[in-house]
Amino acid sequence: MTEHYYSLNRYLRESFGEKVYKLALDGGMTCPNRDGKLGTRGCIFCSAGGSGDFAQGRCGSVAEQLEGARARLRSKTGAEKFIAYFQSYTNTYAPVEYLETLFSEAISQPSVAALSIGTRPDCLPGEVVDLLGRLNKIKPVWVELGLQTIHPDTARYIRRGYALAVYEDALRRLKAAGITVIVHVILGLPGEDRERMLQTIDYLGGPHRPDGVKLQLLHVLEGTDLAQDWKEGKFSCMEPGEYYDLLCDCLERLPPDMVIHRLTGDGPKRILLAPLWTGDKKRVLNDLNRTLQRRNVRQGAKYGYMNDEW
Repeated sequence: MTEHYYSLNRYLRESFGEKVYKLALDGGMTCPNRDGKLGTRGCIFCSAGGSGDFAQGRCGSVAEQLEGARARLRSKTGAEKFIAYFQSYTNTYAPVEYLETLFSEAISQPSVAALSIGTRPDCLPGEVVDLLGRLNKIKPVWVELGLQTIHPDTARYIRRGYALAVYEDALRRLKAAGITVIVHVILGLPGEDRERMLQTIDYLGGPHRPDGVKLQLLHVLEGTDLAQDWKEGKFSCMEPGEYYDLLCDCLERLPPDMVIHRLTGDGPKRILLAPLWTGDKKRVLNDLNRTLQRRNVRQGAKYGYMNDEW
């Protein structure tokens, strides 16, 4: 079977010798975009769960959260190795002593193969990067950064709260410490056409290049400020065929050795307003695979000459 892109599953099997599953955890932190430092309402698309709607709830220690998640996965998959994924809110937005205790508890678990930390580029002071570098010598540490777009006007609209230069500095320091960096990009943000979205994709293959990328279609969730703009008809969401073709274009322009952590995303069905077609995940994946096959997509086929300006 043709491999159209460098999937996370392939990378995990190459790195750990078997399939490894992510366990989403809650580290009990908040976000500078919610506690008043930068704002109080979060990014415009972010739910009350801080983008961690599928994480374990804020109850119990890290070890207890891991055990609960492990038990559920093992009953379904027989999995033995896991990635401890601190997902909700900003998981380096706390004193370094607290972070060291939290992350050390996670990686001390024998079944945890790696640590993945979702955070913001403006919440990575030197002492935190030093801590992550030390932990990375024990077990692999990944840091996931929510870049979403390179365009300043869109970044202001979504209330990202930091400039592109802040991301570039954080990426440089994390890479110098030996940390694996994964960047999140949202496709279909209001005001962004195909050309602007592909400019963000091309940027990822330039000098400020992460190790992996998560591509996700914009979801409109009830209770967010984005939902209000959608209800007022200020933008519309992408249709399936439009999104699948855009993903094909993205894959062809990304470096062939960049790990693709995600091509679709989940929005909690109880609060998902649009696009509702994403709720049928099996159909989405099947239709996407058919599009990849029809177009004979190869990751990196157009990489290089598309991003000379970076």
